[in-house]
Amino acid sequence: MIDLSWMAWTWPTAIFFVVIFSMIALMGVWEYVSPGGAPRVGIFRFETTRGDRLFVSLLGSAFICLGWLYFTDLSLWYALIVCAAFFILVFKTV
Repeated sequence: MIDLSWMAWTWPTAIFFVVIFSMIALMGVWEYVSPGGAPRVGIFRFETTRGDRLFVSLLGSAFICLGWLYFTDLSLWYALIVCAAFFILVFKTV
């Protein structure tokens, strides 16, 4: 039997992974319902698809949360608000 007691499987951790999995699954459904997604050129001047924008927003959100933990003592719930705004900004402009 594998001992996984060292892992911090808490409700917030489980919710995090469920949300990430759900976002990827919903992108798959969206692509199935509306194939292609018409790649577009945004403010960074390179072509992106919906999947690219999801990846950029998830990666950026990870860095926002890491920076939040490093630079502030405020709750991560505030960082979640910043990440949600970043997610919307990426999907609208990138």
